[in-house]
Amino acid sequence: MADRIERLAGFVLVTGASSGIGLELARLAARDGCSLLLAADRPLDEAEAAARDAGAPSVETVQADLATREGLQQLMAAIGDREMDVLIANAGHGLGRAFVEQDWADIAHVIHTNVTGTTWLLHAIGRKMVARNAGRILVTGSIAGHIPGAYQLVYNSTKSYIDYFCFGLRNELKHTDVAVTCLMPGPTDTRFFARAGMENTDVGQDDDKADPAKVAQDGYEALLGGDAHTVSGFMNKVQDTFAGIIPDTVLAQMHRRMAEPQGPDR
Repeated sequence: MADRIERLAGFVLVTGASSGIGLELARLAARDGCSLLLAADRPLDEAEAAARDAGAPSVETVQADLATREGLQQLMAAIGDREMDVLIANAGHGLGRAFVEQDWADIAHVIHTNVTGTTWLLHAIGRKMVARNAGRILVTGSIAGHIPGAYQLVYNSTKSYIDYFCFGLRNELKHTDVAVTCLMPGPTDTRFFARAGMENTDVGQDDDKADPAKVAQDGYEALLGGDAHTVSGFMNKVQDTFAGIIPDTVLAQMHRRMAEPQGPDR
């Protein structure tokens, strides 16, 4: 397994880089002097400018939907034959309201973004890292993956897949110098809740969400350390610990209180 390093170097791909945690991770890699390829399904002008201002020697962008085969192929075409030193797989989004009230197209898009696209990239880029026995991977999971997600069911279930996939992949690669790290944040002050349609929920209206810059810093430190995972934030660590103790039925009800829509627009 890769040893701890002081800073990142080389060619770095950051997905979901248009805002929030992904943008902050791109900024950190830029400060270390990495060449960046930024990808997202939203405009990347802000992220590109932030990375250049932070010192990245080169910044390329790909606006593509990584829930689709075409988007993934577009991203791989941008990489070309270059060696990827670091993959930061941060792309993902959520979906609020009750499962049976959601449109299937929206459900499928969350699954294909969070699970299919992420897994595909880990396979395509990870196998090249293993072939040369070098590389680092940081995947954004979530403490939500350990909680039955009433009224955010598809998102929590996809993050459960991602969290445990990372642990399993890390074990498979423990004989190599490819390090796999899972960043597991809790509710963070990003555009996540607006995109998920969860602004009229207790968690969406909570003013005490984590700072995405702090979450990114925690993940970046774990990546440099070659750590298996990091749960960002003290209270999230506490919540994640108790998630393994409290019965699932109780956790589901607790999550419902946070995520169930409130008011006339529910």
